[in-house]
Amino acid sequence: MKAGLVGFAQSGKTTLFNAMTGLAAATGGAKGKANLGVIKVPDPRVDALSAICKPKKTTPTEVVFVDVPGPSREAKGFDAAAANALREVDALVLVLGAYDASMEAAKTFNDFMAELVLGDLDVVEKRLDRMKKDREKPNPIEQELLERCQKVLNENRPLRELTFTDADDKILNKYNFLSQRPMLTIVNVAEDALKQPLPADLSKVLALAKVEPIVACAKLEAEVAALAPEERGAFLKEMGVEEPASSQVIRMAYRALDYVSFFTVGEDEVKAWTIRRGWKAPKAAGRIHSDIERGFIRAEVISYDDFIAFNGNEGKLREAGKFRLEGKDYVVKDGDCINFRFNV
Repeated sequence: MKAGLVGFAQSGKTTLFNAMTGLAAATGGAKGKANLGVIKVPDPRVDALSAICKPKKTTPTEVVFVDVPGPSREAKGFDAAAANALREVDALVLVLGAYDASMEAAKTFNDFMAELVLGDLDVVEKRLDRMKKDREKPNPIEQELLERCQKVLNENRPLRELTFTDADDKILNKYNFLSQRPMLTIVNVAEDALKQPLPADLSKVLALAKVEPIVACAKLEAEVAALAPEERGAFLKEMGVEEPASSQVIRMAYRALDYVSFFTVGEDEVKAWTIRRGWKAPKAAGRIHSDIERGFIRAEVISYDDFIAFNGNEGKLREAGKFRLEGKDYVVKDGDCINFRFNV
């Protein structure tokens, strides 16, 4: 999964990026290409499975954070490089600077949403215009879809408010519309405002946009990141913070994207794999290798809870009926421990 950290310059976006990834990208509104950082997804289930299997290697799934250069508050729109970087991410994480009352976070949120909508509207209108000039008859389904999008965008509404079928998505995927992306928001507040309610105007615009905020202090997150790993939990607890911003972003992004995780377990490796909810066993197998999907025979499945309850003892799991053989139509569940049988 790729999560794009976006926002206007001076929002604290890059400070948060550095705190979450452990990198040291230049701050202060520096221009240039996007910064990339990879972090392991915290999942206690991976640790529990590894404690039982004692594998040679333990591999949690990963999230790539992309720190996209933001425009100044005076500028209009993203430059081409920033827009391209945004179109490659799965979810947008908007950082709103609210550590100073003069920052007008509510207005900033609306301005940023407007930039996304206008960018998508420009793409739609150019494509519809080309369709009208094209000598060949355009695809009527694609044209109807784009006209639906145009109507919503002209009302200054993001495309994620629309419901699309899988067939619609196959057509629209090539456009990489930004306002269709799941949206999370980190409100970067001063340390003494962490436990205070958000300003009423900001709460109102976020509620109207159906965006649940993550309240964090970039300065504090940076201080936590500078500590030794074993000291971070106690420091966060002392400051009254339940978990770092990165963990909140990952959890909420998984929920927004409707992602789940399954596991492969054994003496060699315990590994977590991320898929979309609803994927059937062969498609999930393809996350490991295309050959496994192509030659899929069956899936040997044990739920995470059962694996833990029986301490991974396959014999006892079989006796208790907890070891299941599933076919091509099986929908993989969150927490499934799976061994795929295949032949190519």
